[in-house]
Amino acid sequence: MEIHPAGSRPTRRANADWFTGTVWQDPVIEASEPARVRALRVAFEPGARTAWHTHPLGQTLHVLSGCGLVGLRSEAPRVIRPGDTVWIPPGEEHWHGAGPETAMEHLAIQEALDGRVADWLEKVSDADYLRT
Repeated sequence: MEIHPAGSRPTRRANADWFTGTVWQDPVIEASEPARVRALRVAFEPGARTAWHTHPLGQTLHVLSGCGLVGLRSEAPRVIRPGDTVWIPPGEEHWHGAGPETAMEHLAIQEALDGRVADWLEKVSDADYLRT
């Protein structure tokens, strides 16, 4: 058993190659093999978002606070709010982040396949982000 006391692991800024705007990540779990679960608490400042990406085994998002958006190719983004849970199937190209004027925080849960939890694509354009 391992216990990670609150505040014992540093918050880190998300990689600018895969995110637009200011995004902060706090680790929740990165289980050792044979387990595959990975989870992060992710805080997006207004307007911040991920790049387009997929997950080899899918992803679950659970919104903790704020108001955000989740988008799929060729569709207008959908609003997500505290208490909402989103399941993204394996291989589905998507993005998620805060609203234009609101911060959003979610728990991101995914599994690793051969050590990989995500395949990153291009950044989300302002046109896709603001699509109605």
